[in-house]
Amino acid sequence: MKMNYFVVGTNDMEASVKFYDSLFKETGINQVLAGERMTFWQDEEADFAFAVAKPFDGEEATNGNGTMVGFGVSSIEEVKKLHKKAIDLGGANEGDPNQRGPKFSAYVRDLDKNKIVFACDVA
Repeated sequence: MKMNYFVVGTNDMEASVKFYDSLFKETGINQVLAGERMTFWQDEEADFAFAVAKPFDGEEATNGNGTMVGFGVSSIEEVKKLHKKAIDLGGANEGDPNQRGPKFSAYVRDLDKNKIVFACDVA
């Protein structure tokens, strides 16, 4: 079994799409489908999808305590670049780029306070 997709909630689809389109630019993750309620990005090489969505139940989107989505990247430089870019786009720092166990990682919150991590293996 492997991860297929990950969805985070949003209360402002336009701002969220702008954030992730800008964040994913030049990463190989491309927007593949956009609707009124949900927008998808996909990385065909890694065979996974990521989406932002207005909740199905019509209630306000909230970030889950302990919920986090991780993006594996190819280098320490890319971890640092994406962390800085996410903050420059209005995200909040949740952990500076640093060595953590076998991974080099950095943590941010997006505009809806969803926690995301960029990480790479360190040889």
